Amino acid sequence: MTHVVFFLVPGVHVLDLAGPAQVFSTAAEFGHPYTLAYVAEQPQIPTAQGVPLVAALDWPELGPDDLIVVPGWRARTLADSPAVADASLRVLRDHHAGGGTVASVCAGAEALGRAGLLDGRRCTTHHDVQDELALRHPRATVVRDVLFTADDRVITSAGIASGIDLALHLVATRHGPAAAARVARDMVVYARRNGHAQQSSAMFRHRSHLDDTVHRAQDIIDAGFDRPLPLSALASAVGVSERTLTRLFGRATGLTPLRYQQTLRLERAQHLISQGTTVEAAARSVGFQDARMLRRLRTRTS
Repeated sequence: MTHVVFFLVPGVHVLDLAGPAQVFSTAAEFGHPYTLAYVAEQPQIPTAQGVPLVAALDWPELGPDDLIVVPGWRARTLADSPAVADASLRVLRDHHAGGGTVASVCAGAEALGRAGLLDGRRCTTHHDVQDELALRHPRATVVRDVLFTADDRVITSAGIASGIDLALHLVATRHGPAAAARVARDMVVYARRNGHAQQSSAMFRHRSHLDDTVHRAQDIIDAGFDRPLPLSALASAVGVSERTLTRLFGRATGLTPLRYQQTLRLERAQHLISQGTTVEAAARSVGFQDARMLRRLRTRTS
């Protein structure tokens, strides 16, 4: 069971918290092993929107598969942000040092900065405080005008609704694009891409269009990207000709259906390799007969 622990600071924005929480809660309803917890330095937390929240004072025992999320809060400037105790910042540092993932929404990046987790890493935050974040944490590389960044298990998002994009990205990374697409559909949200940042999943880079036929085709590919899927069968499933599907798919995504499937395979294989899987085993797990095609695709995108 993966713990997703939200660290709450007084003045927290409700949507900064509720958006990611809904993503992981919905993923859990679909059978993925998430349990959510809420921790703070005081038992009752006032929110920026006036709804009081109740949180635990003690952190659960965390392992490398677990995630800490720091939602943003209301403050005129980052310098005016609520104090965060050294003990809490130490938890953030220790969790990351132990192999865990730490994420932030909006001004929550300031807490990660105080913990030293932004040093030497790419990060982002709400556009109103991006310049201040760069000044306060000069060793960080603040990326502007993107929805979120991911750098060495430190994930930061721009704020408010972009926390949903961050959480969907994590679900896609951990469980594949089909799982994230299913959660997004259940939440009735569009999967949006993260500017030009390459760490965003293929689903986000190629799901920002509004063509329902192509979305239905992508749903089918997402659910079985590791299996052979003839163009004729895909076109029949969505009720159009092969030629029409190819034309619509290219107009909406810039790719052919096959190239989209290969992109999903490559992304999943890259993730497996980064976790220690051999190239040969990763290739077979995503549907290639051997590692030759995977190596060619990796060379083509490098």
